[in-house]
Amino acid sequence: MRLIDGHLDLAYNAVSGRDLTLTPEELRRVDPVEGQTATTTFTELRAAGVGVCFGTLFALPRTPDSPQGYTDHAGARAQALAQLDVYRRWEDGGFLRLLRSGAEVSAHLAQADAPLGVVLLMEGADPLRDADDLRFWVDAGVRLIGPAWGATRYAGGTGAPGPLTDVGKVLVTAMRDLGIALDASHLDDAAFWDAAEIGPRMIASHSNSRTLVSGNRHLSDEMARAIAAADGVIGLVFLSSFIKQGAENGATLDDLAAHARHYAELVGWDRVALGSDMDGGFGSEKTPVGIGRYSELPRFLDEVPQEHRAAVAANNWLRWLTAYL
Repeated sequence: MRLIDGHLDLAYNAVSGRDLTLTPEELRRVDPVEGQTATTTFTELRAAGVGVCFGTLFALPRTPDSPQGYTDHAGARAQALAQLDVYRRWEDGGFLRLLRSGAEVSAHLAQADAPLGVVLLMEGADPLRDADDLRFWVDAGVRLIGPAWGATRYAGGTGAPGPLTDVGKVLVTAMRDLGIALDASHLDDAAFWDAAEIGPRMIASHSNSRTLVSGNRHLSDEMARAIAAADGVIGLVFLSSFIKQGAENGATLDDLAAHARHYAELVGWDRVALGSDMDGGFGSEKTPVGIGRYSELPRFLDEVPQEHRAAVAANNWLRWLTAYL
């Protein structure tokens, strides 16, 4: 079964020193990232059957835990450009293909021997100078933007409550007018509802349910309904603390399936998809029990009703991509 994953931080891993062209065993022997056992490489994605993913441009802000992070727009832009260059070099090396339209996605998936297809998603909008800079990134291939991670110049985000800022409202309006989709993952509630009122295309690339795990990182039922009303799709995250309340590790696949079932009851199985974030700042120590490497991710689909497995695995994202990319 082919998969489409709504969220992977591939290039961020590369600039952190990880060589994703290695096998997991090779990478783990030389991995410069401590305390996070690597789960995701190109060989693992191929073994799992991933045909397409949303690959991020993720600029890391400076925090006490990340002193190398950016402190201003120039620093954020430099990180995003470095990651863009990584994707382009991988494309030159035949490891992936950058996809810019729904037609390209469909044609790519029709090729049995194609490499990984990647749709670029900017996670946190601080690399954008302002709304006028949007065209540069669109021309570079970016097709989705999440305005927040934590707080950014554009929006309140995870652990940092707040609305869209004035420049954020201008940016989201420009995204709507250009047909660039908004990724609601990481948006604080106030920023989410500001964005929904403006009315861009909207998805949540990697967001579990707040009904099951508290906190503004997760979607409330009202937010999930608003994404569905915008014809959007929601990707499930494979991080234990996002799956089971109070669990730093050890969440089960049934715990994750509970999020899928909850969303399905709210908005239907045709809105539920994968957004694993399996390489997103955590290792196999924090993935669900039974998924210690990416090639084991399809085990989750056994928890989905059989008649909905293909939709959750790929078809829901594919429907959205072919309609809106």
